[in-house]
Amino acid sequence: MTPDLLEQGARRLEMRQAALAANKNDTASGGRSAGIGRIAKPEGEVDTTHGRILYLEDVSVSFDGFKAINKLSLDIAPGELRCIIGPNGAGKTTMMDIITGKTRPDEGTVFFGSTIDLLRYKEAEIAQLGIGRKFQKPTVFEQLTVFENLELALKTNKGVKSSMFFRLDSAQSDRLADILVNIHLADSVARLAGNLSHGQKQWLEIGMLLMQDPKLLLLDEPVAGMTDEETARTAELFLTLKGKHSLLVVEHDMSFIRTISEIVTVLCDGSVLAQGTLDQVQADERVIEVYLGR
Repeated sequence: MTPDLLEQGARRLEMRQAALAANKNDTASGGRSAGIGRIAKPEGEVDTTHGRILYLEDVSVSFDGFKAINKLSLDIAPGELRCIIGPNGAGKTTMMDIITGKTRPDEGTVFFGSTIDLLRYKEAEIAQLGIGRKFQKPTVFEQLTVFENLELALKTNKGVKSSMFFRLDSAQSDRLADILVNIHLADSVARLAGNLSHGQKQWLEIGMLLMQDPKLLLLDEPVAGMTDEETARTAELFLTLKGKHSLLVVEHDMSFIRTISEIVTVLCDGSVLAQGTLDQVQADERVIEVYLGR
């Protein structure tokens, strides 16, 4: 969750407490006007005419002498669902940190489309450009309902006055309803997020990202801690998102990866060790040696 959305969530909770103190009547959205939005999108549209939405070339970064990323080169096509695997310490999370502006590389090139140099932007600005990230641990506003969490993530004017008088229009309502169905929470719209299961919280956070209509989604171990049924439903969700969004999924669950993947990239020591179908990388002796075992 980006810093600006965290700030908006805190403000929303304050508004809720004030409303309760004033004995306001509850509504479907908790007795408040909806939608503290996000800042206006920075200039620059994503140009994918060259056939790539994300492009990293010779990216390196070191921490206290340890090279977490070492001459990493990687590219993702528009609408592609790419899975990233590798041992602990391979650089998977650091790679996502670099793409989203949380970590600055020592050297290399990181482009979103053919014209947007991500190294020129801050973390919140990169989110506005159309890159959404889900961390390993679900980060939702547990004291707000499912509806309120999704509503909060809408791209709208984030000013206080605009927020107080904002109402969902029909298109926004339809979008929210569609996302509720896609993330399997249509029957839980009025539940507090804190009362959801771990897997449902994961889905809700994905739904909050989808409300931003991102072009690229970075998903870090999205099925960790899920039940088998939740994992299967998450696979269905990702396959429906493929083509509409580009997805980069870091995961260790091989059965899940087999269900959703076409191309799998294996990272090791901060660079690409192997790439291909899951069967191809699982048969690679180098991958077996450093990651899969015998």
